[in-house]
Amino acid sequence: MARDRGGSALTVVIAFTANFAVATAKTIAAVLTGSASMVAEAAHSWADTGNEVFLLVAERKSGRAPDTDRPLGYGREAYVWSMLAALGLFVAGGVVSVYHGIQEFDATGETGSYTVGYIVLAVAFCLEGVSFLQAYRRTRREARALGRDLLDHALATSDPTLRAVLAEDAAALVGLVIAGGGMALHQVTGDGRYDALGSILVGALLCVVAVVLFDRNRRFLTGEVADERIHQAVREQIEALPGVHRVGRLRLEFVGPRQILLVASIDLPGDESESHVAVRLRDLEEQLERIPQIVDAVLTPAVPDDR
Repeated sequence: MARDRGGSALTVVIAFTANFAVATAKTIAAVLTGSASMVAEAAHSWADTGNEVFLLVAERKSGRAPDTDRPLGYGREAYVWSMLAALGLFVAGGVVSVYHGIQEFDATGETGSYTVGYIVLAVAFCLEGVSFLQAYRRTRREARALGRDLLDHALATSDPTLRAVLAEDAAALVGLVIAGGGMALHQVTGDGRYDALGSILVGALLCVVAVVLFDRNRRFLTGEVADERIHQAVREQIEALPGVHRVGRLRLEFVGPRQILLVASIDLPGDESESHVAVRLRDLEEQLERIPQIVDAVLTPAVPDDR
């Protein structure tokens, strides 16, 4: 749960640099080869490059400190900008690629140098691989800390930029293989429909990834609660505070990347006056709010059957 904005920003910067270089190379190769699959890959990489800008904006805006206008902070800004990035991937990457592949399906134009296309795909695979490894290592490290599988954590993490970079880079690597296969089959058979089919498949892949990313951001934007592991860890931490007998109700809702709103009812031993209990509750809230991931803590006295 450790807050690591620097790591998230670095992951996005690496992805932006790699995507920009790859998009430029693919565009040149698409012009030289006339390959429909290469055009799809170029559109994909330009969409990814633009999306990294959205993700950088998400990192910056969501990192602002709480103020009187936003007492819970600006963390949910990350999900708004990440949704825009997913929408851009769907339209500029997926829809354009599918449309271009359909257009080229019955085309009879000649394809240029296959060698140039293969070289660009190989270089792109290496660059995308560097970006993917950065996101993969961070995701794996966090997944181990929370006792999750890597895929489960990629879907469940409250960090939308990390999820987006990992998903987009994984899709990019798969797309490069599809594009290479489409070009190879076109070269071997002389049938350009294989190349066009590659473009359609790349576009369909991007659409699926975009829909998944859009849905995950929607869930966090509308109020995603923390999973049972985090609930148990926080419950134990509250019960370890001095003067807390037990925790009754507990709700943990994400209000940003690695930022939680805590609402709980607790049982305090003794029979103290209402004013004394209020002071003790506020003191406990302040102790919990010193934890970097807890943006705000609201504690109330628990009734006997409060679970």
